[in-house]
Amino acid sequence: MALLKGHWQLLLLTAIVFALWRTPAVVPLKILIVFFHEASHAIATFVTGGKVLSLSISANQGGEVWSQGGNRFITLTAGYLGSLLIGVGLLIAATRTEADRAIMAGCGVVTLVITGLYVRDLFALGFGIGTGVAMLLAARFLGHKANDMALRVIGLASMIYVPYDIFSDTIARSNLRSDAHMLAEEFGGTTVMWGGLWLILSLVVIGWCLRYGLGRSSNLDFKLR
Repeated sequence: MALLKGHWQLLLLTAIVFALWRTPAVVPLKILIVFFHEASHAIATFVTGGKVLSLSISANQGGEVWSQGGNRFITLTAGYLGSLLIGVGLLIAATRTEADRAIMAGCGVVTLVITGLYVRDLFALGFGIGTGVAMLLAARFLGHKANDMALRVIGLASMIYVPYDIFSDTIARSNLRSDAHMLAEEFGGTTVMWGGLWLILSLVVIGWCLRYGLGRSSNLDFKLR
């Protein structure tokens, strides 16, 4: 009962995202999460001393990063788990801080920087520039609550999408050349083993977020003052 009372808005948002999951309305969110996934690969490559040659995402929710060097174990692992941590971080920041407009602006700047540095194909350029500019405009012209709600939707969508994507790409369709498939080729084990470990870890992180990250109440106050 306390969960329902303190977090009914997040529960309602989750239900709405699930209801719209297979409709065109959620496709931009899914592509944004793919961008998070590929950006996580790129950031991990850069941080571990490698060089990112290009980053691409597609309208059918695919993506890839071409790189040289870096720690392959970390860069291959960073995709799914990195995008999950981005989603969790955005959700916690939205529910526990008042810095929503600054966070949205920061997301817009980072999106534009990554797009400018690494993206070369037309669709990905259009999506990256359009999304980054939209985030900056939202931060500038929309109020705190509108930005807060947008961050919640993005964070929740990422938390929903990542475990589903891990299961689909590495367990249900283990023959695909996924991150887990390449990890198994280079470091041993099997695609299903690495995918299963990532799935368990993602569910643990989501469970921690829901249990400890959101506080006693995450509901927005929409009362007129």
